Amino acid sequence: MTTAQVISVSRDDEHRFSKQARESITLVAGLGVEGDAHFGATVQHLSRVRRDPTQPNLRQVHLIHRELFDEVTAEVTPGELGENVTTEGVDLLGLPRGTRLQLGDEAVVELTGLRNPCVQIDRFEPGLLKEVVGTDDNGAPVRKAGVMAVVVSGGVVRPGDPIEVRLPSEPFEALAPV
Repeated sequence: MTTAQVISVSRDDEHRFSKQARESITLVAGLGVEGDAHFGATVQHLSRVRRDPTQPNLRQVHLIHRELFDEVTAEVTPGELGENVTTEGVDLLGLPRGTRLQLGDEAVVELTGLRNPCVQIDRFEPGLLKEVVGTDDNGAPVRKAGVMAVVVSGGVVRPGDPIEVRLPSEPFEALAPV
């Protein structure tokens, strides 16, 4: 069994698709990843800002499970799909909304929903969008490109940090795109 841990951390101060891997990132409660283009209490995603810049930022931290890289045909490394935190040993997509993840000693994020992958993934690698968005047996979309979270408690996060999963009270609510 793999211990749940942080594999890589990334951030970028500009709105680019991929983010640079870093030795550490600093999470700030209610705002996100310090120095990242998506840092802020209100929405920072450019298309969402155009629609309504006053929306709360439910996408402060993007997490992807490293196991996704094994499922896709493209050569993908941590940070290239725009995530801030690459995890291993945690079924991110199977967790309910409101799950809290402690990353290292201090930082805690709360899952708000699924990343809704867009055409930028195909610009990064043609055909990759079809690999990270599939359909289940009932024809419903299955989004595999990670989860989004808000920062509850700040702190420094580094590769190798353990991840502790804290489930919310039942009844559980499935993650939906945010």
